[in-house]
Amino acid sequence: MPARTGKEYIEGLRDEREVWIDGARVDDVTAHPAFAEGIRSIAHLYDLQHDPAFHDRLTYPCPETGDDVGLSFLTPRSVDDVARRGAAFAVWAEATGGLMGRSPDFLNSAVTAFASAPDFFAEGDPQFGRNIVAYHDHCRRHDLCLTHTITDPQVDRSRRPSEQDDPYTVLGLVGETDAGIIVRGAKMLATLGPYSDELLVYPLLPLAPEDAPYALAFAIPVATPGLRLICREAMGGGTGHYDHPLASRFDEMDALAVFDDVVVPWDRVFIKGRPDLANRLRPGTGAPPFLAHQATVRAAAKAGLVFGVGSLVAEAIGTAGSPQTQEKLGEILACLSAVRACVRAAEADAAPNEWGVHVPALDPLQASMTLFPRLYPRMVELLQLLASSGLVMVPSERDVEGPVAGDIARYFRGADTPARDRIALFRLASDLALHTFGGRQVLYERFYAGEPARLLANNYVRYDRSREVAMVRRLLDGTPQSVRAKGGNS
Repeated sequence: MPARTGKEYIEGLRDEREVWIDGARVDDVTAHPAFAEGIRSIAHLYDLQHDPAFHDRLTYPCPETGDDVGLSFLTPRSVDDVARRGAAFAVWAEATGGLMGRSPDFLNSAVTAFASAPDFFAEGDPQFGRNIVAYHDHCRRHDLCLTHTITDPQVDRSRRPSEQDDPYTVLGLVGETDAGIIVRGAKMLATLGPYSDELLVYPLLPLAPEDAPYALAFAIPVATPGLRLICREAMGGGTGHYDHPLASRFDEMDALAVFDDVVVPWDRVFIKGRPDLANRLRPGTGAPPFLAHQATVRAAAKAGLVFGVGSLVAEAIGTAGSPQTQEKLGEILACLSAVRACVRAAEADAAPNEWGVHVPALDPLQASMTLFPRLYPRMVELLQLLASSGLVMVPSERDVEGPVAGDIARYFRGADTPARDRIALFRLASDLALHTFGGRQVLYERFYAGEPARLLANNYVRYDRSREVAMVRRLLDGTPQSVRAKGGNS
């Protein structure tokens, strides 16, 4: 089937999934106030695939069927393919302001990377290699919305999975049948879980040989019997677009995924009982540049959102000409430009990996992935400084239209902006920089790709520093810097 519409996506969520929030099971996630607007935001992304203005940027012909399918499923075979993927990511990222970190193109990219390296999965079992290729094809043909859950519950992080008092605190293997494997335990954070068609599961933290029962990678529908999602408190559902223009639309929801003796069919199993493969899953399949590409394009959109909001706030209150304001906006712009430069460099330097698939250059993407967890909180801080008390003094829509509307029109107007428009802007800024939704966004970026210190350390460990070391040695030896070793980079 071709790329889905938003209506088709929403219809696909009306199934027997078990989702809990606020102590009650949800009958229909598409109608529940905690989820409905977020689901509509994802549906809008699918509708963009059919918008004539974006169709060619968001789809490509499926090699097997000829149907136009989502471009994030494209296995890139050239530098142009990598750039096309980046352009598609940008359309969806800008449609959400970069606020939905688990938009479907993220996990589409993961599955595409995994399927490009079937030999890796075949090390565990030849069937597993065939499984991942078939799964990618299945997701592409049905344009599924996927999310993943890869983190263990924060019960006792000082112990390995096999050392926990309760062996099924962490998701692990219970047994096997002719139908598939049986798993029990929990994983988090299933961001976008209630909005997704399927759940991709694999370990994130390193596993020891004795952790073999926890070395699992598989995919199942969210509506699988025995799987339940326990959601956090909603951050904007049912609040209205004017009062919470971001939280009301872009709360992608996070959940704990509990597996109560869930049967995973054999054709959905990708890794079983091999800690060595689980530990090498991402680098061994070439997944990091695939995932970091989408994430960095999204980060650029998010940085652009903060810059745009800050610029309009300064104009609304008449401070745009102030050197102090311009300094703050210039710093936000520098962050935005740095992330955009990382995207451009990564795409321009794309090259084939060991599987013969063209991928973006990893170094500039790693730079963004390790710096953005620090840049984004700083950008939000600068937005707080730009708007100051205006982030707090934001009447509700009822006030704007109520008995004190005259006072509000007089005292809440901007330099050249009517009160209603100025309040709408500052309510959006408050969603981004002050309220619970904005706090979750800062936390999300801080830990998006893992613990920040470990990311920076890994960035150093994996880097080939031979060029820089050679330069230092030439200077120590007194050799002119213009002299390069034969075959070296210039």
